Amino acid sequence: MAVQREIIDPTDLNLTEQVVSINRVTKVVKGGKNMSFVALVVVGDPSKNVVGFAKGKAKEVPSAIRKAIERAKKNLVRVHTFEHTIPHEVLGVFGAGCVLLKPAREGKGTIAGGAVRAVVEAAGIQNVLTKSIGSKNPHNVIRATFDGLMQLRDKAEVAALRGVDVAKL
Repeated sequence: MAVQREIIDPTDLNLTEQVVSINRVTKVVKGGKNMSFVALVVVGDPSKNVVGFAKGKAKEVPSAIRKAIERAKKNLVRVHTFEHTIPHEVLGVFGAGCVLLKPAREGKGTIAGGAVRAVVEAAGIQNVLTKSIGSKNPHNVIRATFDGLMQLRDKAEVAALRGVDVAKL
């Protein structure tokens, strides 16, 4: 079942950007080595529970970051939350990376590692427990986190799928 993504306009959002990783890459050619930089960036509006990520590649670091931010603004998704946390436990998987996201009580805070923390804080989730399993590569970890966040469902959506009233859940 293909999920229809809603298109989110970044112009009316108060987006915050966070650089997750910058990597120097080299292409070996006949004349020597061509060096460039890859930047992995997460953008989000915590008040609206909107988050996106992208990578940008350029000869200089600032250009790579700028490209990544512009791409991330085009890939924004809305995250379903329940008050201050996520509605239910979920496991996101991408490649060899797995990220377990569990709801937490108020005041617990964000218990997460680097790449997962960047995504969760940009999405505006204040209390969550996470565990990164498998790959430590930030690209895989971020994609696994997004996979988990896209699996989250709110009560109205679950009620519509089951064909019952929201009050019965």
